[in-house]
Amino acid sequence: MMRNGDVYGLAVRQPGGGILARRLPWFTLTRRPWLRMPFVRGFPILLETLVNGIRALNRSVEMADGGQGDAAPLSPWQVCLSLGLALLMAVGLFVVAPHLLSLIMLWLNLGGDVEGLTFHLWDGFFKCCIFVAYIWLISLVPEIRRVFQYHGAEHKTIHAFESGGPVAADRACDMSRLHPRCGTTFLLFVICISIILQALLVPLLLAVWTPESAFAKHALSVGFKLLLVIPISALAYELIRYAARLPEGPRAKILRAPGLALQRLTAHEPDERQMEVAVVALAEALGRDADTEIRTPHYSRL
Repeated sequence: MMRNGDVYGLAVRQPGGGILARRLPWFTLTRRPWLRMPFVRGFPILLETLVNGIRALNRSVEMADGGQGDAAPLSPWQVCLSLGLALLMAVGLFVVAPHLLSLIMLWLNLGGDVEGLTFHLWDGFFKCCIFVAYIWLISLVPEIRRVFQYHGAEHKTIHAFESGGPVAADRACDMSRLHPRCGTTFLLFVICISIILQALLVPLLLAVWTPESAFAKHALSVGFKLLLVIPISALAYELIRYAARLPEGPRAKILRAPGLALQRLTAHEPDERQMEVAVVALAEALGRDADTEIRTPHYSRL
């Protein structure tokens, strides 16, 4: 899957060995100018990326058999349900679970209550551990490992395109599978910024007003953390754009290093057949009027 502005190219390797591709419109939540403003656009872009990712996965299933099978497109309510379940799982894993584990540290007298800094340091520690462990565990699933290989193929193809000259699978194979503008880096920045902001703002909120019930106090803290996702994602998006634009140097290396290190788990080395699929997706995204020469293998369009 390759995006180019308001469209994206989707390419699928079919069971028979052929490649089927199509060019599709990109669903966007940022058509209004104010939603594209810096420090506003991060959260709607995060949501639209999730929606387009779910739609692309569904369409890839349709395309795997040339659209001749029983798979039907997801209806809008099914997309909303899938998005809701994905967000619910993310909230459970990366907001509720770290909070509960930090409560265990409090009960073991290894940390303070939610009004103090140590609670949020534990919360951030558990959040990072759960995130890395989750990625590592799913990478052990063969199907997910292939998805991560295609992720690496996308990065290599983009590097080949940005370096200039013709883009072909054999040339792109020599490129790095790590790229500074990656969703993995975005998620890592979200987690890091959330640790800082939650450690500062949750105690500040409780200093202004603290419910008498301990349950209500922690429920308020978790709810406030959920609301903070909006400014956190906005800040993370601007930070990843800033880091990607930096010229090569010590500052760029420091900002990019954590995200690139994490990509070693999410972007695996692809084989040449996977590289061919990524190049076809790029060709579809750019369209027939692309200035760059894209050398694709033979493929069919749906």
